[in-house]
Amino acid sequence: MKIIFMGTPEYAEVILARLLQTKGIDVVAVYTQPDKPVGRKKIMTPPPVKTLAQKHEISVYQPSRLKEEAVVEELLQIACDYIVVAAYGQILPRAILEHAPCINLHASILPQYRGASPIQQTLLNDDKQTGVTAMLMEEGLDTGDILKIVSFDVPKDMMLERLFEKLTHLAADLSVDVLQNFEQLTPQKQIESQATHCKKITKQDGLVNFEDAYTVYNKYRAFTPWPGVYLENGMKLKKLELLDKCALGKSGTIIEIHKDNIVVACTKGVLRIFSVQPPSKKEMSIIAYINGKRLGLDDILS
Repeated sequence: MKIIFMGTPEYAEVILARLLQTKGIDVVAVYTQPDKPVGRKKIMTPPPVKTLAQKHEISVYQPSRLKEEAVVEELLQIACDYIVVAAYGQILPRAILEHAPCINLHASILPQYRGASPIQQTLLNDDKQTGVTAMLMEEGLDTGDILKIVSFDVPKDMMLERLFEKLTHLAADLSVDVLQNFEQLTPQKQIESQATHCKKITKQDGLVNFEDAYTVYNKYRAFTPWPGVYLENGMKLKKLELLDKCALGKSGTIIEIHKDNIVVACTKGVLRIFSVQPPSKKEMSIIAYINGKRLGLDDILS
């Protein structure tokens, strides 16, 4: 079968790699986002999907706007059986949706967490289960009929990178499964009354305080390594644990000091902190930080 693949980040790269390894699947073209400047020196950097496609000598297209008439016409000239989409970053116009069945791999159990940040939202809400949905695309955002869902239980201490890796490999397996068994699958309508949405993550989302330990910990799981969690003064909390969700205390108070960590009370709950990164400095142990600031028991961490 001939496939047009659309995707941009590492999540999509792993799925594309699995398709390329599968006998009977021929990826005839790859669509991805334009190269972007990266780092302080703003070096133009290709998306991971582009790099992989070029290694396999697959034609790569990088339109800034997929909806432009000339772009659509060019794609419609590429014969294919299916279009597979994974974190592409653009809405597909109707003409492309009608060119071939468009299958999207979305990292949530739809209709939960439609939108840009389903993996982070799973951790922010401390969900006990998540998964990947293969769906037929339509013009709405993640609203298409469901082809198949794979799910798994989320360990209580799982961080973003581990969850991302797990879901990525589930999506890669699911993509092959759905393509090979497409004719036997019966699409199911999503239940609109159960739909929830999630937004694109910004740096500002990492701002925390010591009001609720449970909230801080879930943001730490969801936002490490980026944007991280940080206090109003800009100091990042680099490594921490949740000790208690319910205990009442004075916000930010140091209540225990140990060899390699301190225990901090929140208005609700308690955190153990191992390391921090002050603004414009490297990560350091929390003990080195409080010693430098001459902070001790009953002082406020700031």
